[in-house]
Amino acid sequence: MNRRVCLLLMSACWFLGSLDDFMLTPITMTFPFCRSREIHHFFCEAPTVTKLSCADTWLYETLMYLCCVLMLLIPVTVISSSYSFILLTVLRMNSAEGRKKALATCSSHMTVVILFYGAAVYTYMLPASFHTPEKDMVVSVFYTILTPLLNPLIYSLRNKNVTEALKKLLGLRTLFQETVK
Repeated sequence: MNRRVCLLLMSACWFLGSLDDFMLTPITMTFPFCRSREIHHFFCEAPTVTKLSCADTWLYETLMYLCCVLMLLIPVTVISSSYSFILLTVLRMNSAEGRKKALATCSSHMTVVILFYGAAVYTYMLPASFHTPEKDMVVSVFYTILTPLLNPLIYSLRNKNVTEALKKLLGLRTLFQETVK
């Protein structure tokens, strides 16, 4: 990727992220809160704050949904389509070893993408009727804590030495060898 395309993509991300904040934050600051001000959540996320408001949050939720289409669905669509092309290319490879390596790389990337975007789509795009406070807390932990925490592990498992050491540590190799004998 050349420098110009990289700068353009970076600028678009910054612009859209700022636009998202500049649209939604002022609206959030005007919400009247007439019930408890205690947020029953780990984080002060938009969906949990809107539940506390006693005003009509239709405009806010509509804008948030539109922003989510831009910030979640478009990237997921681009990522999924690029991985579809990669998968088709991998399946056409003649070398079984090359196919195995490419699929291992693809699967680790897709695991991270599914964990992160799946949780974010659930949190920000599904209607409120699908949400319960308990589910919301678990899902938010997925994309704010678990995905970044598992990221190094997921990508490290692509390394043969790390995989072998993990098998040895967990005793999987000896277990597998005993069942083969």
